[in-house]
Amino acid sequence: METFGFVRPEHLNHYGFLFGGQLLKWIDEYAWLAAARDYPGTILVTRAMDNIQFNKRVSNGSILRFCILPYKVGNTSVTYYIEVFASDQTSKNEYTVLSTHVTFVALDEHGGKVPLPKAQAGNK
Repeated sequence: METFGFVRPEHLNHYGFLFGGQLLKWIDEYAWLAAARDYPGTILVTRAMDNIQFNKRVSNGSILRFCILPYKVGNTSVTYYIEVFASDQTSKNEYTVLSTHVTFVALDEHGGKVPLPKAQAGNK
């Protein structure tokens, strides 16, 4: 799945650049949306994000591109690889901001782990 975001003043930290927590919120949200489309009707919650390293700062007005790809499927969990790119509004030249893996686990209504159903074809 690929989606886009736009960095606005309310997303900035006290130094005037994108707040890292805002970027992590978007990553978690967009990765969950990809998982929800791949496993409709399944209760999926974030289990982990790994190796968070912010490579470059992001300015106000930047356009972000989020690439979210299935990476690994387990018995009760699924992991997605996420790469975030940024560009300004005057060119399509992008640079990598961050890449990580986000793992979701399938749960029943009581919070217990359950087997992950087969991914729905065509939702990738």
